[in-house]
Amino acid sequence: MDGDPAVEPELDSFSLTFPLPYRVAFIIVLAVWGWGINLHYLYLIGIDVPSLIRYPGRPSPHHPTHHLSTYRLATVLSSIYAFALLVFWAFTHRNPELVLAWDWLPLTYLAILLGVLIFVPVLKNLSHGGRQRLRSTLKRISVGGLAEAKDGKFGDILLADVLTSYAKVLADLYVALCMFFRSESGSSATARPDRGCGGAVVVPLVMALPSLIRLRQCLIEYGRVRRGRITDASGWGGQHLANALKYATAFPVIVFSALQRNSTGGQPPPPPPPAHYYRAWIVACAVNSLYSFYWDVAKDWDLTLFDSEARNAPDLKAFGLRRRLHVGPPALYYCVIALDLLLRCTWSLKLSPHLGRIADWEGSIFVIELLEVFRRWVWIFFRVETEWIRNTPTTGLDVDDILLPDYHNHNIQGPRYEDDD
Repeated sequence: MDGDPAVEPELDSFSLTFPLPYRVAFIIVLAVWGWGINLHYLYLIGIDVPSLIRYPGRPSPHHPTHHLSTYRLATVLSSIYAFALLVFWAFTHRNPELVLAWDWLPLTYLAILLGVLIFVPVLKNLSHGGRQRLRSTLKRISVGGLAEAKDGKFGDILLADVLTSYAKVLADLYVALCMFFRSESGSSATARPDRGCGGAVVVPLVMALPSLIRLRQCLIEYGRVRRGRITDASGWGGQHLANALKYATAFPVIVFSALQRNSTGGQPPPPPPPAHYYRAWIVACAVNSLYSFYWDVAKDWDLTLFDSEARNAPDLKAFGLRRRLHVGPPALYYCVIALDLLLRCTWSLKLSPHLGRIADWEGSIFVIELLEVFRRWVWIFFRVETEWIRNTPTTGLDVDDILLPDYHNHNIQGPRYEDDD
């Protein structure tokens, strides 16, 4: 396990078996599988995701369904991943010197992964068109851009929100590359991660970038509202400013985390950080987590839990939810609300004198990253459902295609869990 004193200082036992580059790749591949499951279930319940992001329909009904194309892509990526990891294990045998020497192997796989996922038009049935759309969307949102509603604004917002949950994964990707290219003797991408690589501010800046992207998108939306005709439906744009503030609350968390790490040297076992940094970090984490949780429930999912007038409406049969429920029964929504709050507050593990040390182990950091990706995966189901309800007052829609692959038009009426007559 992590923290094993028998392992030489530069490598913990978890990293001997599962080095940082492979952990980054694992979470990326897992995201493709998760996206396929999102698409599959939404397809089954009849939610027309393509119309929400303005993705073009299938040219022929003989083309595979969107989720099937995504599963194919995930299968290819997983097969290459399994091969690369098995080869790495065969060559290194958990020998620290060999693990450090073979660091180029996982980085080669990472290059292949990103190439197949975004850049390289490999097999035709892996939906080159869908990956082109992903590439163009990433290019646009990488500078905080936002498409117009008619051009797929919701797709831009959805992908940018997903990137906020991948902030630590992106930082780990940078750390692996930095350690690989660093000229210091003994530096290796498979060594114990040095999250101060490149200087004290680079990793925090990488982690802040996704939130900065979403903040700028919110300000763009606010500007569009102010330039347009203000109506009761559009409001004056205050909600976009409040949303921008939500993303801004991530920055104090990142800053105080970096200050604590730099004040202790960043190496385990670290001395206690200065008390004022620690207290400020707790306050920043609490504000960010609770504000984000409120926004998930009240704004992203349009649930009435925090609206006393709406949740007591006579036609609302499920307390704190909404009139139309399509993803599942009310009990599922209550479970997801509780899960969202729990996973928003994983930082609280560090408040425990015993769990705080465990939370800094590499294995624990990896699990926390996985939990955040899982939270975002669950969030997608309900965020897409909410957007669909906002845009479609009636049910029974044509299902088409979305973001990565493509598939045929097919009318489907999936299971419904509604409180309306």
